[in-house]
Formats: sequence, structure tokens, C-alpha cells
Amino acid sequence: MKKYDVVMIGGGHNGLVAACYLQRAGLDVLVLEKNDWVGGAATSREMTPGFLYSNCSYVCSLFRPEIMRDLELPKHGLQVIAYEGGAVFTRDGDYLASYRDHDSHRREFARYSKRDAEAYERYARDVTRQCRFIQPLLMRTAPDPFSFKPRDLAELLYLGRKFGDFSAHDMAQTLRFWTMSISDFLDEYFETDVIKAYLALSGIIGTALGPMSPGTAYVLLHHYMGEVDGSVGAWGYARGGMGAVTQALASSFRASGGTIRTGADVEKVMTRSGRATGVRLADGEEVHGGLVVSNADVKRTFLKLVDEDALPETFVHRVKHFKMRGSSGKLNIALDSLPEFPALPTGSSCIRGDMHFTDSMERMERAYDDWKAGHFSADPFVDMVIPTTLDPTMAPPGKHFMSCFVQYCPPKIDGEDWTDADRDAFAETVISQIADYSPGFRDRILHMEVRTPREIEAEVGLTEGNIFQGELTFDQLLFNRPVPGYAQYRSPVPGLYLCGSSTHPGGGVMGAPGRNAAAEILRDLKRKPNQMSPAHDVI
Repeated sequence: MKKYDVVMIGGGHNGLVAACYLQRAGLDVLVLEKNDWVGGAATSREMTPGFLYSNCSYVCSLFRPEIMRDLELPKHGLQVIAYEGGAVFTRDGDYLASYRDHDSHRREFARYSKRDAEAYERYARDVTRQCRFIQPLLMRTAPDPFSFKPRDLAELLYLGRKFGDFSAHDMAQTLRFWTMSISDFLDEYFETDVIKAYLALSGIIGTALGPMSPGTAYVLLHHYMGEVDGSVGAWGYARGGMGAVTQALASSFRASGGTIRTGADVEKVMTRSGRATGVRLADGEEVHGGLVVSNADVKRTFLKLVDEDALPETFVHRVKHFKMRGSSGKLNIALDSLPEFPALPTGSSCIRGDMHFTDSMERMERAYDDWKAGHFSADPFVDMVIPTTLDPTMAPPGKHFMSCFVQYCPPKIDGEDWTDADRDAFAETVISQIADYSPGFRDRILHMEVRTPREIEAEVGLTEGNIFQGELTFDQLLFNRPVPGYAQYRSPVPGLYLCGSSTHPGGGVMGAPGRNAAAEILRDLKRKPNQMSPAHDVI
């Protein structure tokens, strides 16, 4: 029976990134994926004839350009097309437009408030300052503050030098920023409800927190750290859907000699004398490897795949209390024609970006109140995009694909498992909201795929459907992610590593956790990380 150098659990984007780097360093890597396709949450699938859906993740920005270059992903077919605009529709029939051009964006703010247009310059400057501090840390292993190892001391010194570049005022603002709510943060700059609602959306997407919850200001920053074609903070569509990202990764991996097995559901991590030796599949087959790397989240890995008696009691306790709460749902919709939004001028570029209907912070917070009460939001926040306005490959000529990401959607309904009737009622709530702003929308629907946390967990394996594999709150970042003392991609079980979004720097289709995990594995093996861009200041 063949023994691989590395057995990778899960063919999501982080698992594939790590596998690519390890394979290119000369290791023999096997990726095991439980589904019949690779991609995890970054997939494109034809659920109805002629239409390609981005089933879970739906837009691209956070994926690190260094990884794209290292793994030659454009050569393997990856192309990202930047948004051209966006809009928030208001209840009074107006809209707030967003534009890629900074000056056009500012003039749109001035249409509502000249004071807010001036404040936008200050806001953009202050957020960029925070990005400059955080972004270089994405591609570096978080230091252990209680370690006296030279590498940890050097990383702590690096952090200290970066923090030391701030003035006393900037230091205080940074510490406040990491812990405050997005609502409080925006109140310090803006007076107009719809402008604050537009900017707040990045502070709540994917997290089980409301805009008035402490910690959501950092979530906004997490979404601002990406780029498209060198434009920092921009978002776009992967041509062919988000599955194009993982298909390019899989192609790069195979081109380096790696092996992928689909339909291979891992049931248990096998150990001998306390060390990981491979995995056992659901059908009983054993696959042996010198190392095992898990792309599954920290709860699924250590509470389901590893025997609890092989782990320290305090470690298990911390894993059980790692916050990983589902808050999101998804609708993928095949449309007979492009929907009309009467509020927008004919030919507006806003339709070629993200559109929303929540025009005040109060509406956003009330949507979160429903989640806290154990129900999906009666007036949900919907992040709606129509990728086919820029990428016609995803639908037949004249037809369109619409993706709706929805907050808030709990992992259980009133403490009980989701039923099909609950799922249908959730979908109707979203469709009704869209139809309020787009006459005739229902008549354009040809097919619809509805995903609640139930469907997301069942297919993708994300515990409770949490898209970040754990909340991005201050207590779960850097050396605390996922567990203090085990924030460097290693685990209490020798030979078993983590590479998913439960590790630093967190969730989103970023690839940094996979890249950083590969660097640590190669360091442990005393192998040179060939073709891996060094961590450096990005901005």
C-alpha cells in the first residue's frame, strides 16, 4: 500500500493552496475530498441546464496576489473581473450609488451630505492606515507571545516596530478600532443613515454579530484588505464563477504531480504512539501518510476526526468554546432576463456590482435581533450581485445568474433543526424583499437553489455553516486563532497540522492560511520553501 508524504483532508481553496506549495517543494501529496468535486465553499456548479452557479462564496478580492503569482494561477485559467459599481436602494425610491472611481464615489456622497463627502476622505485615510498595519501580517505566522524561541521573539519585535511607527494618537485609535462596533466607528465620520448602512455591510457579512456589536469594525477591515488588479479594497467576479479559483488551484497542483481523490470522505485521523499516521475513510479504507494536514475547521478536525483521548483536556475545552456560529444563507437564482430596478437610471453601472436594500443601521440591527431570537431575519440584509452582467459565460445568451448572500440565518430555527418548510419560508422572505424594488422579478425566476446553514454544513462541512470557520473577533485573532499555544498551524498531535480558515489570518477566499501552513510544515521538515514569495510589507 502506497504511503504518501502528505495526506490533505479537504479540497477547499486553503487545502489546495497548501497542497500546491508542498508538492512544489518535492513532497508527494494526496488531497482527499468528500464530494465528487473539489473546491469546498469556492465552487461553480450547473444546478439547472445552461446556468453556472457560484454555490457558496460568490465574489473575489481577498485571494492573495502573491499566491496567484507563485502558483501561476492565471496560466491555469483564473481571471478576476472588477466590479464597476454598486447601489443601496432606499425605501423612498432613491438609491446611493457606489463607483470604482474615488472622486465619483465622493460626489455621490455629496448628493446626500456635503459634510459626509468631506468626511469620506478622512475615513478612507484612516481605514487605509489600519490596512497598512494589518495587511503585512496576513502572510506571516502569528508569534507565540509566551515563547522564547528566536523566531517568535523576532516576530514580536517585528510587530513592535510596526506599532512603534504610529504616533501615540494612532496607537490609541488602532486599539479602539480593533474592539469597537462598526456602528460606533462610522458615527465618528458620517451623519447620513444610508451612507453608514452602505459602509457597515463589510462589518457584518459572514459574522454572527450585528453592526452595534463590539468587534465588527475589524470585520470591515478584514474585507477591505483584498485587491483586484492592484486596486486595494476592490472586489470582482472570478470568470466562470468562484469555482474557477479552485479549478485553477487543482490544475496547478496536478501539473506539479499531485494527486486528488474525490468521493473520499475522511472519517478518522489514525494515530500510532501518539503520532498521526494517516486517515481512515468512511468506507473503511486506510490511507497512510508521513503527515496529515486538515483543511476542515478546528471543531470538525478535533471533535470529530481525532479521538478525544489523544488530545489535552484544556485543548479540547478551548476548541469546544471556539466561537463558530452560523449566520448566513444563500440564494442562487437563474433568471430569464436582466431584472429592472426603477430607481436606477437606464444603463447604470451600479447593476454590475453589489446591490443592497438595507438603508439604515437600525434595519441592519433589527435583522440581527431576529437571529438572536433564533429565527431568520424578517427584513434581511441581502448582498445581491448579478455576475453575468460582466461574465456572460455563466448563463445562456440573454439569461442571467443572480447570487444573494443573506444575513441573518441561524443554524437552528427556535432551537430546532431546519425543515424544508423553514428553508422555503426563508427563500420567500428574500424574494419578497427583492420584488419590492424590482417589479416583475418573480416572473423572471427560472430556477433557484436555497442554502441555509443546514445545507452549507452538510455539503461543505463548515460547522453550523460558519463561512469563516470561526468568528473574526479580537479574542480569536493572531496568536489566539484557533487556540493559544496552537496558533502556528501545528496541533497537539505530532504530524497533524491545520491549514483552514480556523487558523491565522482567518476566513474568506484568501489562501493565506494554506500558504502559511505549508511554510511551517516545510520548516519542520527542514525543506526550502521553493517558489514561495517571502512574507513582506504589502502596502
